Amino acid sequence: MTCRFAASIVLLTALLGTSAAHAQNVDGTWLTQAGDARVKITKCGGGICGVVAWLREPYDTATGQPATDSKNPNPALAKRSMIGLPLFSGMPPAGPSKWSGQIYNADDGSTYASSISVTGADSLRVEGCVGALCGGETWTRAGR
Repeated sequence: MTCRFAASIVLLTALLGTSAAHAQNVDGTWLTQAGDARVKITKCGGGICGVVAWLREPYDTATGQPATDSKNPNPALAKRSMIGLPLFSGMPPAGPSKWSGQIYNADDGSTYASSISVTGADSLRVEGCVGALCGGETWTRAGR
């Protein structure tokens, strides 16, 4: 009986180890589909957080000043830098390699219901919805 129990534990450990190895890692820096920004994603608060880490055009072309969150309807937030801007924070898990919550869109200053799914070692699907209208894009891992 003890030998069977030990064998079961070894088998269970091997299976769990295999499942964990196949789980996709979301941590890292991701290039948006348009290639105009990189977002650093880390684990935080039981979920994931994402902040703008790089912009193709880091300066406002009209003013020559660093780009800000100018589309944000809150005047105090509209002055914050785009680099370091949080897009989502503490987005909780919604399944294996998937998280759901709210995502901020700096292009229009609005927050949307969103889901993020790792679809491969180097691809991430980011989707957002407003009511029944949904859209999304695929981000790719920036460097390895």
